[in-house]
Amino acid sequence: MARKPRLHVEGGYYHVILRGNGGEKIFFSSQDRNRLCLLIQEGIERFKYRLHAYCLMTNHIHLIIQVGNLPLSKIVQNISFRYTKYINKKKKRIGHLFQGRYKAILIDADTYLLELVRYIHNNPVRGGMVKSALDYEWSSYQAYLKMQEIPFLTTDFVLGQFGKTSGLGRKRFKEYVERGKGEEHQTELYRGVHDSRVLGDESFVEKVILKKPILKKPSLQKIVYLVGDHFAVQEKELKRTGRQRKMSRLRGIIGWLAKQLEAASLTEVSTYFSRDLATMCRAVRRIEEQYSKSKDTQNLLDGLIDQLTQ
Repeated sequence: MARKPRLHVEGGYYHVILRGNGGEKIFFSSQDRNRLCLLIQEGIERFKYRLHAYCLMTNHIHLIIQVGNLPLSKIVQNISFRYTKYINKKKKRIGHLFQGRYKAILIDADTYLLELVRYIHNNPVRGGMVKSALDYEWSSYQAYLKMQEIPFLTTDFVLGQFGKTSGLGRKRFKEYVERGKGEEHQTELYRGVHDSRVLGDESFVEKVILKKPILKKPSLQKIVYLVGDHFAVQEKELKRTGRQRKMSRLRGIIGWLAKQLEAASLTEVSTYFSRDLATMCRAVRRIEEQYSKSKDTQNLLDGLIDQLTQ
């Protein structure tokens, strides 16, 4: 079964986690972390979102992002693509740097934002890297306490929850974060109870999913165009008669996407391509088998679903 599409809620807060492929390192020097921060800053200027907290560990990244009217997928894909390109060039290598699909959880900021900010700032403490979050240079914690200047970080909203003046807010925020340094790993902060994509109570889930038209059902034509663009093939090539294996696979991908997103029936897809229904069904079944067995196929199809539903 395909993963559920991402949720886009304008103004929503997301806890984003990017992990190194196979648990491998994604940072090899301070220069690398500085480069990622530069890419984040450029992304904020381009995509108009807010970053409320971050922590750059050795093999993974935590970000708390508040999106604007652009979907989170554009933001994170821009960061991951450009940083991977930088590392691969530096290391003279090719391939994936990050592990598959990034993890993103829409959070109820009223209930969980402060807890999450404290949790990710204490991540280096739980990892045994430092004794206090204050000692870790590569998180947003020092900037919250005015020990660093990070112009692309938004701190006012969180600090405003702790006091009416900035000085009082910082003092209470520091006490709050320090009280959490003994906390163990909290799996409940990584997955929602009522919906795995949402960290919040049932009423919050109902608000963001059931009462808002979040997902747009794409047309079959849009799916055809996207797949053609992704694989650099024209629509006439997909419709051409013959038994080219590549074209058969791409028609199978289109049929699979249409089925998953309820954009069209397989009968409609087979008619669109002037193919026998049985042939189309076999092509879609092959894609379903590949999805269940191949991580690369999962990442490819999940990425296409993200683009089609945003």
